[in-house]
Amino acid sequence: MLRLSPEAFWRATPREIAAAAEGLFGRRTAAPLGRSELAALMARFPDRETTHGRD
Repeated sequence: MLRLSPEAFWRATPREIAAAAEGLFGRRTAAPLGRSELAALMARFPDRETTHGRD
């Protein structure tokens, strides 16, 4: 949607991406998570240990 090349996307800061999205959509797309919302997501989707293909 932003029509950025991969190189431009990865060079951009999160603030620049947010500003571009705000310019495209005319508003901020989402408010930052609060502490309790983050805790709820972490409880729902806990990190898991992986072996990355090793047994």
